[in-house]
Amino acid sequence: MDRFCDKWLIVYGVVFAGALLASALLTPVFRKLAHKTGFLDCPSNNHKGHAKATALLGGAAMFSAWMLCIAIGVAAVTCGILPDLLAGTFSAHLDGFHSVAVSRLSIVVTGAVLAVVLGLIDDKWALKAHWKFLGQFIIAVIAVVWGGVKINFFIHSQIFSIGISVFWIMLLMNSINFFDNMDGLAVGTIAIAMGFFTVIAALNNEYFYAVFCALNFGICCGFWIYNANPASIFMGDSGSHFLGYLAAVTAGGVSYFDQSFSLTRFPVLIPLLILALPLFDTAMVVIIRTINKKPFWIGDHNHISHRFVRMGLNRKTAVMLVHFTALDIALCSLPVYWGDFKTAAILLLQAFLLLVIVSILQFSLEAKKDAVEKVEK
Repeated sequence: MDRFCDKWLIVYGVVFAGALLASALLTPVFRKLAHKTGFLDCPSNNHKGHAKATALLGGAAMFSAWMLCIAIGVAAVTCGILPDLLAGTFSAHLDGFHSVAVSRLSIVVTGAVLAVVLGLIDDKWALKAHWKFLGQFIIAVIAVVWGGVKINFFIHSQIFSIGISVFWIMLLMNSINFFDNMDGLAVGTIAIAMGFFTVIAALNNEYFYAVFCALNFGICCGFWIYNANPASIFMGDSGSHFLGYLAAVTAGGVSYFDQSFSLTRFPVLIPLLILALPLFDTAMVVIIRTINKKPFWIGDHNHISHRFVRMGLNRKTAVMLVHFTALDIALCSLPVYWGDFKTAAILLLQAFLLLVIVSILQFSLEAKKDAVEKVEK
């Protein structure tokens, strides 16, 4: 690795540390604000299992820290106030930076603002599902049509690309919303994902996307400190919408396939590996709710974390096990990125089988437990 790349590693580290610090400092401020304004999640109005009213402005805290870091970063680059060590690193890419900042970053920020506002409204007044989906659809269209977040899967159709990209953003926003059901679960999983997206973007020399991913990584980690069990603040729908939106935009913006180094087309599946747990969990709960003839958007206790608890684990251990599973599957993405067909195919199969094994264990132990309870009665 040459000195130029070494300097970019310093940039990624500085951005991560700055974002973590900003998030860690602003979260207590918003926690206090939530208690003063009554923006709280009360035990009687939720199914997460916490014992006391908890601050519900975590999404606003993360977003504020995110915006602060972006403002400082843009000002530092455009005004030329970077340290000498990093000034030369950025100077060679200023044209590309201005292009990204003007044409894409502003639109991405607009979408993030709308995602947080939509979530805050839902936290406060509990929107009907169709209004929430409409808001998510508008946000997704803005990000895709004007923000350049496009997915094509080698299918050269503008209509397909727009349709699948809009669906992807809405899917992730809802998946993280569903996944936010225990202390630290969602933010920890997205933090792991953002760490891997940073590595993939850095390996691909997509410097500004790597910086963006490192920013998101730091924001998640800073908030995770307060959201881990026992959480003193929840992210709420504003936070789950914000993180789901960032995960979708980040996954859709990083390049995974390049003819100059990719040995197969499997790398396009890397986002599915990195975000496997929330996506798999969403698929499972939708199937279960459909079988039980219940609306898929109504919360219940059939998430993977809840099933771990029913197996006998406490909530903290269940969340930790989900995080380790997410980390294990995400690690498969790196060999898939640079490996040949056989390597990639085996790792994809391995990741899928791990999810199958976890599901079989959970459902079989639950069935056994139910059978024992029936006998005892």
